[in-house]
Amino acid sequence: MTKYQVLVVDDDIDIQEAIEIYLRGEGMEVSKASNGLEALLLLEVKEFHLVILDIMMPKMDGIQATFKIRESCNVPILMLSAKTEDMDKIMGLNVGADDYLTKPFNPLELIARVKSQLRRYTTLGPFGTEKTANEELSVRGLVLNPVTKEVTVDGEEVRMTPTEFKILELLMVNKGRVFSIDDIYEKVWKDPAFNAENTVAVHVRRIREKIEINPKDPKYLKVVWGVGYKMEK
Repeated sequence: MTKYQVLVVDDDIDIQEAIEIYLRGEGMEVSKASNGLEALLLLEVKEFHLVILDIMMPKMDGIQATFKIRESCNVPILMLSAKTEDMDKIMGLNVGADDYLTKPFNPLELIARVKSQLRRYTTLGPFGTEKTANEELSVRGLVLNPVTKEVTVDGEEVRMTPTEFKILELLMVNKGRVFSIDDIYEKVWKDPAFNAENTVAVHVRRIREKIEINPKDPKYLKVVWGVGYKMEK
């Protein structure tokens, strides 16, 4: 059985140690860093299944670190933020974070979100063992391969995070079907939807930026106003 490797990045030593205790109690291995620069160095020499990343840190903050991580790595990123950092949370999702948790947080919620990200990554990421259907999904030049986890647009490969891939796969499997924001969140994140609008909307926007010629006038991923999103047939 895989022993999950988690990188905890926070300049508050007490928070680092508390998260380490919670995760080790669930059988996970934990490495720690105090800022984004230290995190990037660790990611160069070790593979992780998840990064828990604070926003406000010295030397390199969580936003900058997420941007750099996403240049070469699809590891899930769970961002930590204070209640006053709403715009930073949205920016973090925009640059590639998969989810966020507001401090102070309930340890049970932390564990639930960590397990949710690990389930999705070990299914979709490079550590995946769960089998999916072998059939390629195709919509007018947009192709998703569930075996290789590759997405191409008119033959050009597009890099997707595990969360983006899962959303796109859900919509492509169900072409023409409209999914509400809560539907998407619950099917992809495997958690009850609560204030999920920003999280889902930011991921959809990132997907559009990668697959659409003109994200403001999409031909693939359509919004159905007041209802949700669908993949055009």
